[in-house]
Amino acid sequence: MRTLKEIFENPPEQWGLRGDPHLWDEMARELSATPFPETAYALQELLESEFHRLVGVPVTHAEFVFLPKFDHGGMSGGGIAPEFWRETGLPLLVDRYRARKFS
Repeated sequence: MRTLKEIFENPPEQWGLRGDPHLWDEMARELSATPFPETAYALQELLESEFHRLVGVPVTHAEFVFLPKFDHGGMSGGGIAPEFWRETGLPLLVDRYRARKFS
């Protein structure tokens, strides 16, 4: 059985803010044992729901969000960029799902 652990391997090389890699790691831990959903749309909904649960705002939120648990220093430490997740992070995960689902 394929799990979502596969799509979180190899994190992006660039991030929105310093908290984003920590959110990636937390999402990977939380979803790693989850079986592949039936559709890319179902995966998108699952990822958006998990983002909302972990960050406290929907991925459509317009401004960055500060999460103290992800603050490990630096100017944007603890910062989460919903725009990064909307435009880069989630689409990357969905693309990886599609590539693996149909390979």
